[in-house]
Parts: sequence; C-alpha cells; structure tokens
Amino acid sequence: MRQKYVISRDAAKKKLKIREYAIVDKNLKKVASSMLKTGSFTFLCEETYESDLIMSSISKGLSDLVSSLRTQNIFPIKPYATKIAESVMALYDSSDEDTVELFFDDIDLLTVT
Repeated sequence: MRQKYVISRDAAKKKLKIREYAIVDKNLKKVASSMLKTGSFTFLCEETYESDLIMSSISKGLSDLVSSLRTQNIFPIKPYATKIAESVMALYDSSDEDTVELFFDDIDLLTVT
C-alpha cells in the first residue's frame, strides 16, 4: 500500500493536524510512485491534536510522542509512526515550516534475500 501523510502545525490555533491519504484505485497499483499526482490519493482520515499535548509528549521522548499520535483512526506501523513523530518534532523545532508531507510505500519494507 502507498500512503501519504500531511502533517500541519497551526501555531496560532495551537493545533497539530495529521491527514492520511492512500492509493486505493487498483488501476494505479502498477503506476510508479514518482508518476503519482496529488489527485491519485484518496483521503482516509484526519486527526487534530492540541499543541500542549504534543509538546508535552515531545519533552518525554520519541516513544511517548508515537503513543500520543496513534489513535483509533490513525495507527501506522512502527517504522511509519516513528518517521511521523520525527517529522512532528522537526515541525515544532522549526519556526520556518508549518507543513510536511511524508510518502510511504510498503514495498520499501520488503527485503529481497
């Protein structure tokens, strides 16, 4: 499965929003990832978090942040959850960025032996 997460921080409203998208069209299964367009992805869900919760979790470490970000709606596998949490940390550490997109392809997890 190919997924995209759009993580945005709204400092004024003190909110963090994570939107999850995925390729669900079977006709796009064999399309190279580099050829996919924004419209190729289907919106799956969105979670909004209070910045106070996120900052508290960041101060406790990566694993605590991963736990805070996972919900009934958004529960990515550990490698993806870790990368999402690292990106959230970077967003809260940066004054320049307010949005980041992450792209995951499950085929990247497979190792040929």
